[in-house]
Amino acid sequence: MRVVRVPGAEDLERAWRDVSGVLQPTPAVSSGIGLLKLETFQPTGSFKVRGAIAALTPEEPAVTASAGNHGLAMAYAASRVGAELTVVVSRRASAAKVAKIGSYPVRLVEHGDDYDQAEAHALNLPGRYVSPYNDPHVIAGQGTIGYELDAQVDGPMTVVAPVGGGGLAAGLTLWARQRGDVRVVGVEAAQSRPVAAAVSAGKVVEVEVGETIADGLAGNLEPGCVTPDVLRDAELTSATEAEIRGAMRWLFAEHGLVAEGAGACGVAAVLAGKVEVSGRLVVVLSGRNITIPTYREALI
Repeated sequence: MRVVRVPGAEDLERAWRDVSGVLQPTPAVSSGIGLLKLETFQPTGSFKVRGAIAALTPEEPAVTASAGNHGLAMAYAASRVGAELTVVVSRRASAAKVAKIGSYPVRLVEHGDDYDQAEAHALNLPGRYVSPYNDPHVIAGQGTIGYELDAQVDGPMTVVAPVGGGGLAAGLTLWARQRGDVRVVGVEAAQSRPVAAAVSAGKVVEVEVGETIADGLAGNLEPGCVTPDVLRDAELTSATEAEIRGAMRWLFAEHGLVAEGAGACGVAAVLAGKVEVSGRLVVVLSGRNITIPTYREALI
């Protein structure tokens, strides 16, 4: 089991310096339910580019495993900060996603028949392993959304964000502790609730994971993961498949915004009346990367 430290205020400050030097702030736009923080406007279509930029340096080679938003974010970040990066993907990963990652100057390795096998291989390769969520620099990088909200929103806030491994919500929670007038509400897919289970049990436990359109949130946690410890301060809820699809349709119909299933989870919980709001409501739209057939089916 890897030992990972919990990030602190100094990590958030360093991440903000790194991230703000590369990325422009994403918009926070007015909506009928509150404000929508559009991480869908990031250059890789997902908030994960923040954590990747915060985690990579030119001085230290890095390795990760992912053929999804994290892998793409890491590849983009490596090209921007001049870092040496190896990305391990399974042999069954989407060819289109693998090609997109491979378009950046990274070392791409195919290994195993699923993500778990790819990750196990990555952990044995030279370089610092960067988890999509269980990494202090990644968590701090995701928390830089809060620094942008400091400038975009006046007064107390309720910030709603999706929860898979918990890196985004953990980063926001660390930022919220510094503010004192911000509540963070994390939303898991009802089909995959490992963070809520870990918070309840006081340790990481394995949960049953069902099929979900919020595939970016699906899966169990790495043993020893630090995000549940951080998220004891946050409020957790979940969104059903029908609620997530409804939110995707609502975002398209009301705002012309494309959100993947994971990206729409916060809106889903708000529309379903599962979030108690104090102060200004801010909902993080975390990502837009979804295939056209899957998106078309969700809109019907």
